[in-house]
Amino acid sequence: MAWIIVVLVILLLPVAITAVHFWRRSAELARLLDHANERRREIGSFLNRFSTGLQSEEGVAGAMHAAARHVAEQTDAEAVAIYEMAGDELRAIGVCGTYPLVHSTNKVLFSKHHHLFEALRRERIAPGQGFLGGIVVNRQAELVPDASADTRFVEYPEYSTLGSVMAIPLLRDGMLVGVVCAATNRRRPGSSFSEAQFERLRLLSGQVLMVQNLVQVYSEISRRERIDQELEFARHLQMSLLPSAFPAWDQFSIDAYTRSAKEVNGDFYDFVEIDNNRLLIIIGDACGKGIPACMLTAMTRSFARSLADNFTTLSDFLKQVNNKLHRDTDADRFITLGCCLLDRSNSLIEFGRAGHTDLVTYVHDHIRIVSPDGTALGILPDDFATFDTICLAFEPGTTLMMFSDGLSEALDKNAEEFGIERLTEVFRRSCEQGGTPQVIMDRILNTVADFEEEQNDDQTIVLIRHTGKI
Repeated sequence: MAWIIVVLVILLLPVAITAVHFWRRSAELARLLDHANERRREIGSFLNRFSTGLQSEEGVAGAMHAAARHVAEQTDAEAVAIYEMAGDELRAIGVCGTYPLVHSTNKVLFSKHHHLFEALRRERIAPGQGFLGGIVVNRQAELVPDASADTRFVEYPEYSTLGSVMAIPLLRDGMLVGVVCAATNRRRPGSSFSEAQFERLRLLSGQVLMVQNLVQVYSEISRRERIDQELEFARHLQMSLLPSAFPAWDQFSIDAYTRSAKEVNGDFYDFVEIDNNRLLIIIGDACGKGIPACMLTAMTRSFARSLADNFTTLSDFLKQVNNKLHRDTDADRFITLGCCLLDRSNSLIEFGRAGHTDLVTYVHDHIRIVSPDGTALGILPDDFATFDTICLAFEPGTTLMMFSDGLSEALDKNAEEFGIERLTEVFRRSCEQGGTPQVIMDRILNTVADFEEEQNDDQTIVLIRHTGKI
């Protein structure tokens, strides 16, 4: 009988050992699963709090404050601040609690959260400056049991009352992107943070780093959306600046076209009827590109149209527009303008310009360049700005070309300019081939487009033809 028991023990012992091992392994897996679920709930709660903060009135700052509160709760810290690298210096982007590492001596700061954050946000901590500056240099996590006994904290007004402080550098791909710092042990006031709390902060630093990444992505998306909205507004503004139709003036045919190098154009053209016999044709080119240039063209067009009701002479008109722009714009903002005053009662064209390109005329197979003097608008005060004009007989068969320098200064792959000579020659050949102003204009634009490697400047052209019988 005894031998049977021995045999059974021998047979069942491996099973028992396996069962015990399985039970222990199951218990370990259950513990790990519970820990994983706890971490999942914690991260879920953290992200939910972060999302709520992001949608608050404070936006990104609200999200970072929420992240700081989460860290404080999880580490039992009285106060937490989150910093990011701004260049080679630290600046605060989130805070919670009565955070003591601030240089201001104003006691009111500690009574209002937003006052404290504003003071912190204005501060910059250089590498090597005090405790936090040392973290920037050494890139090592550190736990200080008693900051009041550490000379690295003497720069802070609350130095003598400081408790325990711990800080973790935030590293992304080996690069320092910020620091998270916790101050004062809430679990045991007056005592040092424990190693467990320190390790907890180290683990939470990964979540803070994740939040910083999310904030950067969110900020970039918000910035792009804001830019898209501004561009959409500017595009609508730009379209509203251009005439919806070209003037139909008896024996005069007019056409124009503009194409921008960027999303928004700094060139424009306009047609303003002074009276029944006189038409003012304007082409402009604002300095720069994009939205600032578009806003300057809008201002110039508004001034030009407001002055048309009291129009006297073309030279005086340019002086008045210059005076308004010089008064209402910054010193580094200016616009060039070319103006043709068409008088159909006597078939005359008067041309004046303010720093703009020449007027090119084609008549009887000949090209003439018209270049009156005049400075760009907005640069010089009224006393120093002068504008000459030149009058021409506008005979039947004559074609006039106004253009912006985006056409003449177009570059090919070798950085060679299209140039005035090439442009006038293309204009001459196109006029000889005949056709409407639109046909002539298309030939010129297509030739420039074939020449240039990439459009780098706004391009505008206006053609005026006398279609009467010779």
